Amino acid sequence: MLKNFWYAVETSDQVTNKPKKITCLGQDFVLYRKRDGEVVCMSDLCPHRGAALSGGWVKDDKMVCPYHGWEFVPDGTCVKIPANLEGRGMPKKARVDSYPTTEKYGFVWVFMGDLAEEDRPPIPYWPEFDDLKKDGGRWKPVYGEYLWNSNYERILENGCDIAHTPFVHGGRFGNPERPEVEEYEVETPDEWSAFATVKLYPPQAKGLWGRLSGKSDNLKDRPPVETSAGWMLPNMIKLHVRLPMGNIIIYDSNVPIDETTTLVKFVALRDFFTGDWADKNALKRIYGIFDQDVPVVDGTRPELLPADLAAELHVKSDLIAVHYRRRRQELADKGWMLGDEDRIMGDVPRREATVIPSPARKNNPELARAWVHKAKGEHPRVDKSILEGEAERAAAAKAAEETKGE
Repeated sequence: MLKNFWYAVETSDQVTNKPKKITCLGQDFVLYRKRDGEVVCMSDLCPHRGAALSGGWVKDDKMVCPYHGWEFVPDGTCVKIPANLEGRGMPKKARVDSYPTTEKYGFVWVFMGDLAEEDRPPIPYWPEFDDLKKDGGRWKPVYGEYLWNSNYERILENGCDIAHTPFVHGGRFGNPERPEVEEYEVETPDEWSAFATVKLYPPQAKGLWGRLSGKSDNLKDRPPVETSAGWMLPNMIKLHVRLPMGNIIIYDSNVPIDETTTLVKFVALRDFFTGDWADKNALKRIYGIFDQDVPVVDGTRPELLPADLAAELHVKSDLIAVHYRRRRQELADKGWMLGDEDRIMGDVPRREATVIPSPARKNNPELARAWVHKAKGEHPRVDKSILEGEAERAAAAKAAEETKGE
């Protein structure tokens, strides 16, 4: 799983002034919306006793822990510990990681990493959102989600895979009578994405879509449909199908809940049948495709992509996936792939979680050690003041015991 990227983790309409728990890259987060509309994202783990902040509430733009009432401002700093006597100082470690957020294309995006703003990869450009029907434009979007028991990279490669359509999607848009994949060039508009365009020969569509498309009972004689598929780092797919009646474009954000569970958040845009009445049918068709993909991809072994490019056989039609794996390895060599060093473990081996450092850990050197929850190998340190207090109490108890013996 890749860190140091923007992840589209939720649709904007699902984030309110009530805490909302999400999981991404094996770590739990809490989202909420401030009074001015800005979205806040924090680690969903109180540094005091490990309570889930998402079980608490928002008070004056602060996140309140449900266990002991600690209050955290949007940057993750604790500003109130109700149990503290007046005048008692605030521990430096009374803080949680807070992550940069923005909203675009109807999604909330969170930067999962600690890079400075100028060093962060960009959010990908989705040009169709400059021309939406609600603004008098061309494209009508509809949103949905789908849960997979698969690694997100397997899903990403499946979405870009051209050769599987005649077999997994035969009868929908795959044509088993025309399984050949023409040679194609991989287009790389930037260092974060790659696309391929080919001609497919899908069977006759059913329903209203079918009545408007070209008709032929012979699958070998079906007219070609130009189709583009590609990936956008860290976890996204873009599919563009140019149908006889118009265009449909699907963007998938394959949110990695953990290494083998993925929540796909998607938006599908079309420039035909743009009335609200057609939304349900458009979603039905997309979910039908996912229903065909899931049993195949969920059953893929090994569950994770092999690190070695030669560990699986590749042919010419796999070129778009090979480009992804090579770019992925470059980022792994750069240290952007989550590994064992990014995890913390509990007493029970299966109780494991990711720790993704936030920009605050780098931006303020004085806070370098001021974090309770650290990745494996970074042993948290108890505040010196607490240790000194314990030592004084232990010495006093020992002196009292010795006096009592005399």
